[in-house]
Amino acid sequence: MNGLTKLSRSSKLVRMRRKRIKEIFAGWIAGERVTVAGWVRTRRDSKAGFSFVEINDGSCLANLQVIAPQELPNYAVEILNLHPGAAVTVEGALDRSEGGGQEVELKAAAVKVLGHADPLAYPLGKQRINFERLRELPHLRARTNSFGAVARVRHTLALAAHRFFDERGFLYVHTPVITANDCEGAGEMFQVTTLDMKNPPRLPDGSVDYAQDFFGKRAYLTVSGQLEGEAYACALGDIYTFGPTFRAENSNTRRHLAEFWMIEPEMAFADLDDDAELACDFLRYLFRAVVDERMQEIVFFEKRVNPGLAGKLSRLAVATFERATYTETMTLLEKSGQNFEFPPRWGIDLQSEHERYLTEKVFGRPAVITDYPAGIKAFYMRRNDDGRTVAAMDVLLADVGEIIGGSQREERLDVLEGAMLAAGVDPGAYRNYLDLRRFGGAPHAGFGLGFERMVQFCTGMNNIRDVIPYPRAPRLC
Repeated sequence: MNGLTKLSRSSKLVRMRRKRIKEIFAGWIAGERVTVAGWVRTRRDSKAGFSFVEINDGSCLANLQVIAPQELPNYAVEILNLHPGAAVTVEGALDRSEGGGQEVELKAAAVKVLGHADPLAYPLGKQRINFERLRELPHLRARTNSFGAVARVRHTLALAAHRFFDERGFLYVHTPVITANDCEGAGEMFQVTTLDMKNPPRLPDGSVDYAQDFFGKRAYLTVSGQLEGEAYACALGDIYTFGPTFRAENSNTRRHLAEFWMIEPEMAFADLDDDAELACDFLRYLFRAVVDERMQEIVFFEKRVNPGLAGKLSRLAVATFERATYTETMTLLEKSGQNFEFPPRWGIDLQSEHERYLTEKVFGRPAVITDYPAGIKAFYMRRNDDGRTVAAMDVLLADVGEIIGGSQREERLDVLEGAMLAAGVDPGAYRNYLDLRRFGGAPHAGFGLGFERMVQFCTGMNNIRDVIPYPRAPRLC
């Protein structure tokens, strides 16, 4: 036990001494002695008797150049055999770089090789690798500039989301991943079971006897934390969830994942206008966080995948949002004279081509579209007095279309039960949800933001599979 304790303390001291590369670039002093650790990106050998070794530790985009002299005891045996991917620690003194391309370099007094990388087997060399190939290397792709930058932007957006809601008094609630209810009513859910699929227990009619399953009934991976979030909002006021959700939609588009993360706030004593105002404030806050904290990464993406990205995000951080009803926008689309793939007509859902036309050509800015036909929206959305529409909203951005979807929830018990029956939903399966209306029902509203779509928008990455560490999609696990 004493030996283990001593080892733990020693390891902790080593980590505390290590200086991250981003900290060096943020401010350094000539002659300052530091220890850095990272992975080798390149090595060049000089005839003057030293090697240039560039290392990256993931803390920022930039590599730190290390000057390794031949006087080092392991120079010939180890340093001359360093290849991309090798893990090293370097101790030495910082100095102003004599070459171009970097301001500071580290003159090594000691280089310790923690792990070599076989140059014949390591797939991430100097050559550029396309994103399709990198999706086959999810365990290594974070070492590339692109995916390291995505991870840092994703981190910043996640922290900003938590800050936003905390500053406004919302409570963070963890809703279950396993559920018996389908929030969206689409039926595209992954089933969870412990039954032997080769020989499941059966009822006399031959159907599977789920009473013998782990939960005594059919269970699924959740598509949304909304229903459980509503219960907490109707007790605590304002809450939000931020967790994984799952959808068994057989889609291979660049915008769909089978496993993704959702941010879902719920507000008690709130209507659709409150919901829209919160959504717009939230988006501006997230864009501002990325612009203020991750501009180096944004400029990187601007140069490589999405020209104009920095300016677009900066404008959105202070943008005003157009407000229009579904009926008004459908009239605009019908009169546009555009040759849409899906001709617009009242009663159909807005397609991506419609949403982009509205934001890019008609409004010239992001938009909040409200009051959709009841027939194309979920059963829980509050029915409007016109009998045709519901108090729903979508927030639209140029390039991507819908980024947020939300609604005022139906708080009237009789109206909600009628909507369930009309949608073919068994009210008996939603007894708890209906109890929220039976016992102190109050107006409340909320929305959902697909986190990966937000990361995709802020990085300009073309495929959503490239903004989550380990993408899950049909035939991809």
